[in-house]
Amino acid sequence: MTSDDIAVLANPTAGRGRYRALLSGVLDRLAAAGRPVRLLDAATPDQAESAAHRAVADGAAALVTVGGDGTVHLGLQAVAGRNVPFGVIPAGTGNDFAACTGVPPGCLAAADAVAAALRDGRHTPVDLGRTTDAAGEVRWFGAVLAAGFDAIVNERANRMRWPRGPRRYDLAIALELTRLRPRAYTLDLDGTDHSFEGVLVAIGNCESYGGGMRIVPGADPADGLLDIVVAATLGRGALARLKTRVRRGTHVTDPRVTAYRARQVRIHAEDIIGYADGERIGPLPLEVGCVPGALRLLR
Repeated sequence: MTSDDIAVLANPTAGRGRYRALLSGVLDRLAAAGRPVRLLDAATPDQAESAAHRAVADGAAALVTVGGDGTVHLGLQAVAGRNVPFGVIPAGTGNDFAACTGVPPGCLAAADAVAAALRDGRHTPVDLGRTTDAAGEVRWFGAVLAAGFDAIVNERANRMRWPRGPRRYDLAIALELTRLRPRAYTLDLDGTDHSFEGVLVAIGNCESYGGGMRIVPGADPADGLLDIVVAATLGRGALARLKTRVRRGTHVTDPRVTAYRARQVRIHAEDIIGYADGERIGPLPLEVGCVPGALRLLR
């Protein structure tokens, strides 16, 4: 790879494969930037992240992801905090980061926007979240970090071999609802203790996850702050009713829900695995910070 190349990280299974046929058109549109386009070779998420790191280290002119939030998450690990422009072609089932940051919703339109931004030499600074675990390992995220019931459901779903597709997640929700119990959370926001007992924690750089679920409504990836939403102890029925309001973002008016904003968050609870952009981050405790302008977004 040369310093003139546009490195493209594509997930052929994104959007359940329905965007695969558009990939060649996306590559053609990106080539309008006047640079060679190189599709990175990777068969697994680990290989994809490694390929993105190699492309950036080799001097790629830009890194572009074609996929959903999971593919974006892998690409962010290679470009966060670096002077390498980053493009997003939204081809997943959710595309929350793309929607939040003003990326055009269609694959070809997004590719045109990336090519034009590269050709014109412009980019938009975007904040990112940065997590540090107890061992000092750093991971970056673009949308939302979950550390409550949703994270527990994700962990359960990832352990299941059956059923496939969305039904696995639905079954994981049903199983975890039967085991629902409040957790004692240690929560420190910019040095102030906000510890609580509850069932829901979300830390957002963007306002939504899961394809438009506005879990932290109003979160702005350009304000230098993280938005935090927590829910106190709820029963199964109350949690299910609260979740139906998340898509509209009206759950934050419930008196059992509290919203905060902070630059630095320290969070801990026993037996909780944090998930960000839908991807496994690791067990709490985590230190989470907002890094203003950590990403040079092409749009």
